[in-house]
Formats: sequence, C-alpha cells, structure tokens
Amino acid sequence: MGALKVIALLLLVELALSARLPPKSDVSFSENYYVRWANDHTRVLNGGSEMQLVLDKASGAGFGSRSKYLFGHISMKIKLVPKDSAGTVTAFYMSSETDKHDEIDFEFLGNVSGQPYIVQTNVFANGVGNREQRHYLWFDPTQDFHSYSVLWNKQQIIFYVDDVPLRVHKNNEAIGIPFPKSQPMGIYSSLWNGDDWATRGGLEKINWDHAPFVAAYKGFSVDACAGGVESCSAPKGNWWEQEAFQSTDEETKSKLKWVKDNYMIYDYCTDSKRFPTTPADCGQF
Repeated sequence: MGALKVIALLLLVELALSARLPPKSDVSFSENYYVRWANDHTRVLNGGSEMQLVLDKASGAGFGSRSKYLFGHISMKIKLVPKDSAGTVTAFYMSSETDKHDEIDFEFLGNVSGQPYIVQTNVFANGVGNREQRHYLWFDPTQDFHSYSVLWNKQQIIFYVDDVPLRVHKNNEAIGIPFPKSQPMGIYSSLWNGDDWATRGGLEKINWDHAPFVAAYKGFSVDACAGGVESCSAPKGNWWEQEAFQSTDEETKSKLKWVKDNYMIYDYCTDSKRFPTTPADCGQF
C-alpha cells in the first residue's frame, strides 16, 4: 500500500474515532432502565449508580431499557455471581420482543468454584438463531466490574469484553442470511435459574445453600439511536456509521484470532452433529 493510501487510511480512522461522541457520564439506573420483574429481588445502591439482581429459591429478577434502539454501541459493566454459581444464568441482551424477533445475546453461565466462567453469545434475525458461540473468560469476572458491549450497525455486530473483540457477526444478506437491521430492540438483563442446561449440560445443579446469588451492574448510559427504521436507518453522522466501523480491520482480526485460538470452546460452525451441512455464513468473516 502506498504512503498516501496509508496516510489517508489513518486520517479516516482518526476522523471516525473523533466522530464518536464520548459516552455520557454515568447516569442513574432509573434514567434509562426500569425493573421488569421481581422488584423485591433487586437492589439500587449508591444513588442509582449501581444495581443488583438477586436470585434465590423464590425468584430471580430482571430489568430493561425504557427505550428501544436501532444501531449503536450498547454496553454494561457487570460483576458476575461469585463462588459456586453453578446453574445460574446472567443474561445481558437486546431483543425486539416480536413474533419473529431479533436478538443479540450475552449469557454468562455459572460454574462450580474454581472453574472459568463461560460466556455464550448468539444472534437472532427474524426469529432464527442457532448461532451460538461459547468462550471461557480470561479473567475472574466476579472480582470486579468488566464492560460487556455490542457495536451494531448495518454491516456487522461485534461483541466486546472490555476492549477485546470476542466475536464478529457480519451482515450476510447477500447469501440469504437474515440480519437484524429493521426491528428496534430493547436492552435487558436478568438473573435466573438455568440449572437444567447451563452448567455441564445440566449436570451441575444450583446449590441453594449458597443463595442468595447476586449480579451487580454499573454504567447505565446508552450510546445508540433511540427509535425505529424511520428515525435511525438514514445516515445521521453517528460515529458507528463511519466507514472505519463498517468492516473488521487487521488489529481487530488479530485479536479475534487470539480469542478464538485460546478461549473458544464451542462454535456452531464446527458442530457437524447439529449442522451436517456447514451453515452458509460460516467463513464469511
């Protein structure tokens, strides 16, 4: 690549980064979210800057956003259930909650003490999912808050753990694969009993002697377009619409390879029992 092209590319990236509006300073939970179920199993702390969901034998709990969004950067700082969390599921996801729903998922699968946490990601478009990947996390997510986020535009969805890209899901409509781009989605999180499947395929059950189980949250600002197709599909100069964010650069690809080589433990693309014919979108990264 010629020097002028390199300079032009660097300027483009710099422009795109400079176009990114800094996230609003942390706002209180109630500004953008509300408790959806089991209010008596939630705790709002420190003037609303921290939220906790509680799971015990009686109930789990969940919250959701006051608005729905179409494209942007959605993030949350989460400290996951510590110690023996086997059978618990902490979900952080977006969903259109329609009959043929779109959805973008993080699901954190509890473990027996001393085992690494597993994060499962999935993408649904027009009600069709089956795009699961599972990774071990490379740190203890119960000791501190870590950021889990999604960059979502018309061309791709990138899952991040802190600043590390975990997974990229491309728009492959050109080969007949639906992509979530027309249904606005709310942002949700819940803590619930998934011990029929979550840990070792359901072999490890919740030990209720260790209840209550608590997941904690911070960082309730939202950097996304609130509204539907009419208000969010046309270009508006948002940073995630910039050219630099429409494809995966070499640095991101390198980080994705590092994660895949060292921490991926399941990929729908290589599951020949479920998919005797490899899904068409595999290899389109």
